[in-house]
Amino acid sequence: MAVNLPPPDPASLHPVPGVELGVAMAGVRKANRKDLLVMRFGSSTGVAGVFTQNRFCAAPVILARKHLRNDVQALVVNTGNANAGTGKRGLEHAMLVCEALAAHLGCEPDQILPFSTGVIMEPLPVERIVAALPRALLHQDDWLSAAEAIMTTDTVPKAYSRKVRLAGGPAVVTGIAKGAGMIRPDMATMLAFIATDARVSGRNLQPLLERIAARSFNCVSVDGDTSTNDSLILAATGEGPAARTRRDLLKLEVAIGEVARHLAQAIVRDGEGATKFVTLEVERGRTRDECRRVAYAIAHSPLVKVDLYIDEVRVALAGARDPAYREEAAIAAMKKPEFRIRVLLHRGAAAATVWTCDLSFDYVKINAEYRT
Repeated sequence: MAVNLPPPDPASLHPVPGVELGVAMAGVRKANRKDLLVMRFGSSTGVAGVFTQNRFCAAPVILARKHLRNDVQALVVNTGNANAGTGKRGLEHAMLVCEALAAHLGCEPDQILPFSTGVIMEPLPVERIVAALPRALLHQDDWLSAAEAIMTTDTVPKAYSRKVRLAGGPAVVTGIAKGAGMIRPDMATMLAFIATDARVSGRNLQPLLERIAARSFNCVSVDGDTSTNDSLILAATGEGPAARTRRDLLKLEVAIGEVARHLAQAIVRDGEGATKFVTLEVERGRTRDECRRVAYAIAHSPLVKVDLYIDEVRVALAGARDPAYREEAAIAAMKKPEFRIRVLLHRGAAAATVWTCDLSFDYVKINAEYRT
């Protein structure tokens, strides 16, 4: 059960001029469920991407990285099958999907970005996906349906919108994501797609996305595992106000960052079987990287040997149990669905924050039942 994560309100999700959405039921793994998404972009759209650092990349990641160098016209996402661990045949299947969609849209196959999520080491049912593409080409602005179409073990669709006023007028930022397990920094078993109608130069878009990823999706961990299909895409359609000045770029980055953090935290709150949402704050380190390493060491281990607070309860002092510590106070703090772990290293002025969750019996149950 997701930790304090209600489904998004459809009325809160703003359409993004220059983005067309289409959803279909392809029967990739299960019948009668949304499992195919097509996102088409206007002609002036710029696209940036950040992908998994796992050396064993799935076929769609290999193609998406390559195709991102071109003038991207659309992306296509299927759930139910990750097309990972499928070798040369997997690349061929991913390319067939790109070719089929390109034929419908009147563009080149290398202008399509493919994405897949679901079970691994099984052939992609490419015929079913290709057959369903025409049903996914109906223009709509239903971001909630788009979020539903990319879910796997997620219990709640993940979508969020923001509006920001730039010098040339208001801009919209809307994003969707999926992910509930095998989540770790550098992104794992997660897909996220964020779009804005702001106009951003190509030289600014990729660095902006990398900074945002570092402060959002690369600050989460559910179980410490990495994956093969992780992808984060940012599309700026250019049909809204231009972000030319440093002030406009900063305001837009803040808005996109807020959408990204909301989606990243939603993934942790929906961690498979999670019952707790934990914010880990590491302070007074020599560098931010040192603080992040400590935070993840804590997130991935139940054993902690640093100065540590659980909410306002000091548990450890100078590497040992605080003489004033009372176990019942810590137990009371950790019974809450959300709490904060704060660590002081006393080594410098740097700090870092990471979001994680607990692992429960349901984590094993959900993963075991997904393939059955």
